[in-house]
Amino acid sequence: MEKLSNLAKIVTDRRLKEAPLFDFSARAAKHKDYQLIQLLEADPDSTQLQLTKGLYGKASPASLITFRKLKSRVQQKLLNHLYFLDQADPRHLVSRRYELQCLSLYHQVTVLYGEGEYALAEQLLRKCLRQALDGEFTQYAVLAARLLCTLYADLRQPARYKAMSTQLLKYQQLLLLEDEAGQIYGSSKLALAHTVRTRRTLLNEIPAYQEKLQRLHDKAKSFTTFNYLYLIRLTQQELTGNYAEIIRLTSATARQAAQGKLNRKRFDKRFNNYMNAYAHLRSKQAEKGLALAEEYFKDFHPSSGNWFFFLENYVLLALHAGQYGKALQLLELALKNPYFRKQRVAARQRWDLFRAYIHFVQPEVSPLRLRHFNQFVQTLPDYSRDKQGYNVAILILQFLHYLRQQDVDGLLSRLEGLRKYERRHLRDAATLRSQLFFRLLVLTVKEHFNPQACEKKAQPLLKRLREAPQPGEAFAEIEIIPYEALWQLALDILAANAAREQAREVAARQRVG
Repeated sequence: MEKLSNLAKIVTDRRLKEAPLFDFSARAAKHKDYQLIQLLEADPDSTQLQLTKGLYGKASPASLITFRKLKSRVQQKLLNHLYFLDQADPRHLVSRRYELQCLSLYHQVTVLYGEGEYALAEQLLRKCLRQALDGEFTQYAVLAARLLCTLYADLRQPARYKAMSTQLLKYQQLLLLEDEAGQIYGSSKLALAHTVRTRRTLLNEIPAYQEKLQRLHDKAKSFTTFNYLYLIRLTQQELTGNYAEIIRLTSATARQAAQGKLNRKRFDKRFNNYMNAYAHLRSKQAEKGLALAEEYFKDFHPSSGNWFFFLENYVLLALHAGQYGKALQLLELALKNPYFRKQRVAARQRWDLFRAYIHFVQPEVSPLRLRHFNQFVQTLPDYSRDKQGYNVAILILQFLHYLRQQDVDGLLSRLEGLRKYERRHLRDAATLRSQLFFRLLVLTVKEHFNPQACEKKAQPLLKRLREAPQPGEAFAEIEIIPYEALWQLALDILAANAAREQAREVAARQRVG
């Protein structure tokens, strides 16, 4: 009981006078700290002025000063609660809970060591080291081993010091290999976040990156080096558009994990499933991908950004499978998620674009009003960044919108925009699908919106479009709805417009007669 007795004395002697955590019981409801949290939960977009009035009745200079002190105190208490979050939910990153256990133990040990409680510090340090090694968290193994060396030196225990020093050297050498692998992968990841031109340059560099990572993994044989090597392999296939190989790689890795060949505390099956579903989307296997997405989606927690990323692919799979009602349900699920506002602006704009496409193909079931849709289409955000990702999708939607509205002036302006965009950004062979679809849209104007003539003249282009491979991620353009389906929609619009025009002419002749 000596260790427990010493720990009790440390805590009782050194405890803070004021509790550093919130009391969430009913008796705390009257405290201003708790009232501020309730106000923020009720309206996350509240301003400082509104919160001050809500708490103190007015926003005088004195109450504003008091509120700033309250805000600082509440923020610190909330930060303290981060030590006690529930990490057991399997829908979160599996490695996080084990990594935080190592961090928690190391934090406790450093406090105990500083208080001179060496016996309990050694016991917890050894536990921290065991957990770090079991989870292959080499950086925490180094920290724990280094502090154990310091502890044994203080306690004048040369045999234990020598044994731990030998282990520490081994962990440090392993960490150097893992850090080098991390720097190599980090360089490739940064290139992915930049322009299309940078991504294409990365294609030439990836084989060398992969070779270096393979050499490092052969030396280290750790989960960390395996993971970097695995990620760079997926990146290479994604950039080149070899989605069949991504399906093979992710499926094989999932089997390895199921057989216990990968560290269960580190392998993120959610990412693996995400890449598998994404590859089915890009390889024109929407029906199969949609079934997989429905199965995989339950593994993502609604509070995580990964939930939204996966749901984007889930929506796209539904759209590519022609299940527009399903896509609408998923879209509404995203918009109702209380964490929706946590996403970056670009991510929220993508959801706006998905909503616009769903409205366009099924306006009768869309909650978006026609007037709001018209305004939205005309003010769609500019996804620049070297014209990557969704610019083509925006231009196409705008063109189809003006086509349905029979707005000739709008169509002509969009037509010029399409031509300029093609000349500047769609010259590469890998952008063939977008090039062909732009020419199909141009055809509608050339043929004076005649549906029969457009359908006939489009056959050679449509045949080439169906045969054209999906471009790799290096070329960035995303088809929210497959171009083949959009072309059929364009023909339906032309036919409907022609029918309305014919009906108006008949009605006019009848009035004259």
